[in-house]
Amino acid sequence: MTTDTPAGARRGSPWLPYGPPDPGDRTLFCLANAGAGAASYAGWRALAPDGVRVCPLQPPGRAERFAEPPHAGAPALVDALLDAIGDVFTGDYALFGHSMGAVVAFELARRLQAEGRTPPAHVFVSGRAAPYLPEPNRPIHDLPLDALIDELRVIGGTPEEILAEPELMARLQVLLRADFAVNETYRCRADEPIDAPLTVFGGDRDPRAPVASLHAWRPLTTGPFEVRVHPGGHFYLNDRPAELLALMGRFARR
Repeated sequence: MTTDTPAGARRGSPWLPYGPPDPGDRTLFCLANAGAGAASYAGWRALAPDGVRVCPLQPPGRAERFAEPPHAGAPALVDALLDAIGDVFTGDYALFGHSMGAVVAFELARRLQAEGRTPPAHVFVSGRAAPYLPEPNRPIHDLPLDALIDELRVIGGTPEEILAEPELMARLQVLLRADFAVNETYRCRADEPIDAPLTVFGGDRDPRAPVASLHAWRPLTTGPFEVRVHPGGHFYLNDRPAELLALMGRFARR
């Protein structure tokens, strides 16, 4: 039986607030969207298929790591992640990332492959256009705070009671700007693919990741490739976590 009480403080790294995977686990490491953290996937832990452990990752700048400065670029974030817990990426594991988390998961897979470490058995990305494409959306990481809040309302996923608190938003904007910079400034080349199988998820009404931009991930893997489009907008995944986990739980190292 799983618990949603973070264990990172007593079991090691703050990157792993719910504890590290146990030896022999089939582990799904999860990275969240801009402004969010490991708690976004807390409920997924109880929904995971038998034999699969959901292991949310916690970058700096949020939750219990709020006092730590967030990273403003995917390469720097991945550098810090590998320096801290690079040894957990071994055995039978997969990566999942939504929106900003998608580019971090992809960059992490690229780095693991380049460094000759154990590659993921599968990479799952969600709610993000292929990162070699020109940025299709208006960059928002450097907007004035009022305009940034307006854009967050359009994207969805942030409760109105948070957006309506000026003092809270003034505190959160450092993290939000850094995270959106991670997402909006990341670029890769289409001719430098990963070898792991790649599955792309998205919502059919997501204005930030239109369906055509999901299919554009195809050149970024030499392995099997699949796109799965679900009803909904940018946060379509909040309506169907069990369905997504059932699909992702089928990964296995060959």
